[in-house]
Amino acid sequence: MSSNDPLQIAVERQERLLQEARRSFGDDDQRTLTAMLDLAEALWTQGRLIAARKLEEQVVAGRQRLLGPDAVDTLKAAGKLAVTMAAQGELAAARQMQEEIVAGMCALDGDTGRDTLRAINNLAGTVAAQGDFATARELLLSVIEAIAREHGAEHPDCLAAMGNLAGILWREGEQAEGYELQRQVAELYHRFHGEENPATLTAAGVLAMMERASGF
Repeated sequence: MSSNDPLQIAVERQERLLQEARRSFGDDDQRTLTAMLDLAEALWTQGRLIAARKLEEQVVAGRQRLLGPDAVDTLKAAGKLAVTMAAQGELAAARQMQEEIVAGMCALDGDTGRDTLRAINNLAGTVAAQGDFATARELLLSVIEAIAREHGAEHPDCLAAMGNLAGILWREGEQAEGYELQRQVAELYHRFHGEENPATLTAAGVLAMMERASGF
């Protein structure tokens, strides 16, 4: 892979940071585990899920030892692992893990805490991938309502959930509703987060795809 590739450059940078953390702090240190998770995220962007998962599993195990299984940082790492598992097709196992994470976050952060709502959003994605669209819609609507009430519909987490719901509506055959919701998402991203924001560009791209596919 070319050294000019920005994704590879990011991976190599995270690999160096992890090596430095290991030399300075050892393997069983929160700073080293965080560096491992950052490297896993960089690998994810390259599509290298097997390598990313191996690191995520090490981080979860390490944080369980250092912090305990119910700590926020442990649950967050487990959440990343569960998303990877779902992307690899292990939907049932991922869903079970995500349901446990939601329960753990609720106990720590409340039903409408930011970490809880993010965990529910991730769970909804896995549930939808299993074809359980009705449950996924209910989960996403609860996330959207909670975030919009506390932070406004323009909040990035709210827009992410709205975009996920738009995708589900589209896949269920409710194309007009899905398109309209995605149009709102694209407009809110553009208005509040700028036209060059990566999320704005992604939302606009999804909207353009819907227009091409349906003629809206």
